[in-house]
Amino acid sequence: MKPDPRIIKEVYMIGIPSILMVSISSVMTFTMNKILIQFTSTATAVFGVYYKLQSFVFMPLFGMNNGMVPIIGYNFGAGHKERILKTHKIAMVYSCIFMWTGFALFQLIPKQLLGLFNASSQMIQIGVPALRWMSLAFLIAGFSVVTISMFQALGKGVYSLVISAARQLLALLPLAYVLSLTGNLDLVWISLPLAEVVSAIVTLCLYMKLRKKLDKMMEEVALQRRTE
Repeated sequence: MKPDPRIIKEVYMIGIPSILMVSISSVMTFTMNKILIQFTSTATAVFGVYYKLQSFVFMPLFGMNNGMVPIIGYNFGAGHKERILKTHKIAMVYSCIFMWTGFALFQLIPKQLLGLFNASSQMIQIGVPALRWMSLAFLIAGFSVVTISMFQALGKGVYSLVISAARQLLALLPLAYVLSLTGNLDLVWISLPLAEVVSAIVTLCLYMKLRKKLDKMMEEVALQRRTE
């Protein structure tokens, strides 16, 4: 086996953005805790509980994405554009089912969900409205999460990185900080769904850009395969 610079480049074009996306999540959590601690330590505890709970909502979505990525990748290499778009469409339908179910649970039984963590009366007082506000992000988060995986499958890891940065850093943290200056903790929770709206807009713009370039991208892959 001999190292192939072209293949190594393609691996890192997808791998480096994935590494950075994991780092972004850590930076976001750390900074949000710094903002929330100014109100009360209970607020940071509520945010930690929310992140543990929302992982159960996102878990089936991430699992589905892991199955979607190779399907889109194989069809991209084979030149089947319609299958790529159909796979993305089907994944979007299931993402809505997963996320909207999670939204319903957070809206209907937030007290019971907090009770899973032996929440104190103060945590319940802060946490019930917090879970309801933050879970509004679930209504549109599925579109961004599924499309990020689609971009990765098509070799557009930079697109995924841009969306993750917009979602967790460029929109969320400035919004959370500015809203925290009002002294109203509930407004800080609202920064999550607002950031998700910004993320969805960025995702839609990049998706439309990709759709216009998809035919050309597939032609380039076909030409490269013939030359090999």
